[in-house]
Formats: sequence, structure tokens, C-alpha cells
Amino acid sequence: MTITRFAPSPTGYLHIGGLRTALYNYLWAKKNDGEFKLRIEDTDKKRHNETALSAIFDAFDWVGMKHDGKIEFQSQRTKIYQKYINQLLKDGKAYKCYKTKDQLAKDREEAIQNKQTFKYDETWRPEVDKCLPQIPQDVKPVVRIKSPKTGQIIVRDGIKGDVKFEANEVDDFIIARDDGEPTYNFVVAIDDALMGISDVLRGDDHLSNTPKQIVIYDALGFDIPNFYHMPMINNQNGKKLSKRDGALDVLDYKTQGYLPEAILNFLVRLGWSYGDQEIFSIDEMIQLFDPKDINSSSSSFNQDKLLWLNSFYIKNSDTKRLTNILKELGEDITNFKNKDPLIDLCKQRVNTTIELQQLIKDIINKPKSYDQKGVNKFIKNDTDDMLNSFIDMLTQNKNNINSSQDIQDITKLFIEKHGLKFPQLFQPIRLSLTGKTTAPAVYDIVWVLGIDETICRIKTAISKGFKTT
Repeated sequence: MTITRFAPSPTGYLHIGGLRTALYNYLWAKKNDGEFKLRIEDTDKKRHNETALSAIFDAFDWVGMKHDGKIEFQSQRTKIYQKYINQLLKDGKAYKCYKTKDQLAKDREEAIQNKQTFKYDETWRPEVDKCLPQIPQDVKPVVRIKSPKTGQIIVRDGIKGDVKFEANEVDDFIIARDDGEPTYNFVVAIDDALMGISDVLRGDDHLSNTPKQIVIYDALGFDIPNFYHMPMINNQNGKKLSKRDGALDVLDYKTQGYLPEAILNFLVRLGWSYGDQEIFSIDEMIQLFDPKDINSSSSSFNQDKLLWLNSFYIKNSDTKRLTNILKELGEDITNFKNKDPLIDLCKQRVNTTIELQQLIKDIINKPKSYDQKGVNKFIKNDTDDMLNSFIDMLTQNKNNINSSQDIQDITKLFIEKHGLKFPQLFQPIRLSLTGKTTAPAVYDIVWVLGIDETICRIKTAISKGFKTT
């Protein structure tokens, strides 16, 4: 069975790159009718952040990626790790090292001065016929694993191919600190093995950790999973993605008005493709995704593409869903009479739900001010007479208006009859109805507001002389 996992650390919020990793693991598990598991790597007690942990769970709920089985917390697995440390010590595959931090720092400094790569000198590594130093009484030992000294450690990677490391490049690394706390590479290998993880999809910044994890797998006789190390996401200049470029907490995107399916669609294409297809439903992603097709080079974060995708999904969302989203944003239009045409009108013109909220507010709320530049440009001495004639026309035709098309037809006749140009009429009407000169088509606004409300707002603007009070 294909079993994948996502293993965030709750020392910070789930950012967009982490969500891509989770998505790829989720898709690959679901494609193979397998399981996608969630593990929280919370052994760093000093940096543990409960708020960040809750945000991780909230982000998964928002995008709809459900994990299988219980959530594993590393902080609750201490006895398991200690069991395997003791086993390695008993089998002679690990040993206690009493070299102090000061001694190691001195060795590291000497290596730097000699322009050499620092490596632990194996002072405390037991060997046949080797005499170890006397155990100091005042030093708490760390536990080191005995790494192979000859041959190669080969990472068989589904994206990069075979990546070979000389065994002597991997020193006897620490698997338990002097306080007994196990180290990252040790617990990751133990957890992946015991959780039955068959495929590990993660960023290629973890590639350097993989030889050490393979050493642990081999020492304990565990099966080695299939590895897929994905290139990182860069900004459009080819540099590391920053918050300014889009590396935000996933829930920040929700706050900024993005839909979860737009985020997932955007992320799946950051490193993977299927021909020229741009739009993917989650079912299509599951059906088509294969980690072997992940690009071997870094992908670039394109904010314009994300906005385009978000606009597409907003346009294709129904009134009920968008009404609920607007309610969450504090704009309740549940009881608005022409809710459906209002949503249909506005969702065609926005890129985010925040823009949707603002456009709807501009339409349904009576204007409290009038754009002064627009007033200066479009309000003339004869504007009041023209608008009063327009009110008369609406009143006379009120009972025969059943659509925005009807409004369009009678308005065009009005323009022809009075020898007007379209901006002469439309901009004063937009100012009257919304206080702005940029708004959807006048016909549509009038239809959404209704004839009575339209007339009321025009009369109010005339009475105020288009002046903000």
C-alpha cells in the first residue's frame, strides 16, 4: 500500500511551500488508494507554538485535505525512540561519546583553519583492538551511530535519479543528545518506518539528511522508502521565496480573499504539469498526478497566475457559496432581494473575495460621498434636468421592466431621443448610485437595486448637488 505523510514542525505557521509538499503527498496516496498521514514534529519544546499548531490544522481543514488515521505527535513517542537507541547500543551499532562541546568546537576551528571539512574524529568509536579513553566522570555522553566507513550510500530518488554519497562523507552523527533527547534524523527515520511510510515526497533541502536516515534504516533493518526530493519554489528572479513574494502563512491567503481550490490548483502546477492544462479539479489532480513527473528544476511563484486562477474559481462559484463567504467577511446579503443577479454581476469583475465584498458594498450601500474628480468632470449645469427626465422615463416604464435588458433597451432610446453621448448619462448615474465613476454597467446596477431605490438615490444626489455632506 502507498502510504505518505506530511510532517510539519509547530514552530511556525504552515507556509505555501509546505502546503505544496502536503498536497503532493496527499495526491500520490489517494491516486493509489493509499493513506495520507499527518505527523507533528514537536520535539523542539523551546520553539513549540500552540497557535501555530492550531493554524496548521485550520489550514488543512480550509483546503479540504483530510489525513488518514490519528495524528502522530513525536513528543508522545519518547519511549519508542529510547527503545531503538538502546537496541542500537546493545547491538554495537551505536556508542556513547564523551567528547565535550568545547572539544568539538576546538576540532571544528582547527578544521576551518586547515581548510578542511569538519568531521567527528571517532575518538569514542569502539573498534577491535582499539583502546578507548577513560570515561570522564563529569561529562554526560551523547549517543552516536556507527556509520559505514567504506563504499557508497545511494539515495534512489524518483525525481533526481540515483544520488551517490561516499560513505566516508557521513560521520558518526549524534542520534541522542547528552540529555537523552533524540535528534531529528533519528526520529524521522524511526517514525517513517513504524508508520509504514512507503513514499517520502519532500523538498530537496532534505536531500543532505537522507544518507543519515538510510544509515539508520540499515542499522535497524527497516525497509527504505521511495524518495522524491522536490526542487524548491523560487521567486520570479530565481531567488528564495520570501513573504514579499508570496511565502505567506496559508491562512493569510484565505484572509486576502483566495479560494482553497485556487490555491491547490496553483500549487499543483508549481513543479508538475500535464500537457498544457492549467485548470485541475482535485479529482483530476488525483487521477493525473505522478511524482516521477515533477520537474527537476525549481519553479517560480507567479502572483498573476494565482490571481487569474482565483478569479476563475470565483466566477464558477454559485451564489450560495459566495453568500456564505461574504457573511464570514462581515457582509451579509442573505436577505437582499436581487441577491442572484448581484452576485452574478460582481463575481465577473473581481480577482478575490475581498474585491467582491468591496464591489458589493459599493452597490448595495447608499453612497455617503461622491468622487470629486468625477463630479467636476461629469456634472454640468444641465445634468439635473437630464437626470430628472431619466427618472420620469423609469417611472413611466416601471411596470414593463423585467430584466436588465429591458433597462438597456429603454435607456438607449432615451439617449437617442435626447441626443446624448453615453458618458453624459452613465457617469452621473454611476455617481448617483455608487458615488464612483468606476462601476459595472448602469443597466445592471439599476436592475440589481430596483427602480425605486435607483430613483431614490438619483434624487438624493440631485438634492445634495453631488456634494459630500
